[in-house]
Amino acid sequence: MIKEGAHQARTEEEKEAVYRFRYEIYVAEMGRYRNVADHKRRRFREPEDDSARIFYVAKEGEILATSRFNWGGDAPFTERLIDHYDLARFLSVIPAEAMAIGERGMVKPELRGTPIFTELGQKSYEFIGKNRVELIFGACEPHLLSRYVGQGSRTFAAKNINSPESGYLIPIVNVTEDVEYLRRIGSPTAAMTRDWGADTRIPDGLESLLRNEGNVLSQRLVDSGLYLSEVNDSLHELTHDQVSVLDGLTNDEVSGVLIKSNIINCKAGDHVIKKGGTAHNMFVLLEGHVEVYEGGSMVAVFGPGDIFGAMAFLLECERVTDIWAATDCRILSLSESTIRASIDSDAHGAAHLMLNIAKMLCVRLLKSR
Repeated sequence: MIKEGAHQARTEEEKEAVYRFRYEIYVAEMGRYRNVADHKRRRFREPEDDSARIFYVAKEGEILATSRFNWGGDAPFTERLIDHYDLARFLSVIPAEAMAIGERGMVKPELRGTPIFTELGQKSYEFIGKNRVELIFGACEPHLLSRYVGQGSRTFAAKNINSPESGYLIPIVNVTEDVEYLRRIGSPTAAMTRDWGADTRIPDGLESLLRNEGNVLSQRLVDSGLYLSEVNDSLHELTHDQVSVLDGLTNDEVSGVLIKSNIINCKAGDHVIKKGGTAHNMFVLLEGHVEVYEGGSMVAVFGPGDIFGAMAFLLECERVTDIWAATDCRILSLSESTIRASIDSDAHGAAHLMLNIAKMLCVRLLKSR
C-alpha cells in the first residue's frame, strides 16, 4: 500500500512504486540511464538501493516526489559513491556514520517549483537530525548550482562527475551543523537548523577537506569585485574584432547579468552538454576549447569568448548537440532565470546582452559557410 503524505519506503510495494516513478522521470522524460534501466517493466533500480533509505511523497496512491539517502551507518559506501564524491579523503578522518549521500531527488513535472520537495526534505531531515549526520553529499547540474549554494551547499571536489548515464554534475556537500556558515551566506535554511553550540560535531580540519570551495567559483559566495574581475580579465584577452557577450553593458548591467552565475573549471574530456538535456542556461568559454558533436561527428570547435547553449535558451528547447571539453576549460555558466527576469527589470541591459548574442551567432554562421 502506498501511504498518503511523506514517508520512508519500507515495503517492497512502496519501493517498486518509487522505481517505476524514477523510470518515468529519468528515462522516459529526461532520456537518462537508458542502458541500465529495466525497460520491460519500466523501472529504474540501482545497487545503492539495497541499503538506502528511500523517501517519497504520495497522494491518492501516486508517487509525486522521491529521494534516496545512503548512510554510512547502514552499510559501506559503494565504489561508485566513493569515486563520484571523492569520499576516500573524508573517510580517512571522519567516521562513515557521520556522512550520507543524497541522490535521485525528483518531482513530478507539473509540481516542480511547489513546496512538495520541501515536504520531502523535511521527512528525510528527520533521519539526518536523529542520527547527527554532519556531511550530506550530493550533486547537481550546473544550472541548479546557484540555487543549492544559496541554500548552504558547498562545492568541494577537484573534479566534476562525468557519467555517460547521469551527465555532467557538480559534487556538493552540506555541513549540517555549521549554522554560522549558513547565517553568513544568508541561507534560508539557517532558521531551520539546530544550533548545537559547543556540542557541535563539525570535524576538525573540515575547511581543508573542502579544498577552498573546490573547482567552482560562485558569484553568491565571493566578493563581487573579485568575481567581476575574474570574468572581465578573461574577456579582455579576446582579439580586437571578436564580439564579447558583455560588450556595451555598464558595470551595473554586467553585475546584473552575473547574478547567480558560476565559473566552472572543467577537465579535458568532460561532457559539458549532453544532447537531449533539458537545462536552458547559457555558457561563455573563458579559457580553453570545447568541441561540438552532432551524430557522433565533430562539427565545430569553440574557443575563449564563445557562447554555447544559446539555442536551448532562446528556443526553450532540449539541447541539440553534445559538447565536450577538448582541453581544461574555465566556463561561465549564466543563470537562465536571471537573464529572463532582466528582460522586464533591466530592459536596456537585456537588450545589449541579446544583441551581443545575436551578433556572435551571426558571426559563427558566416564562418561556417
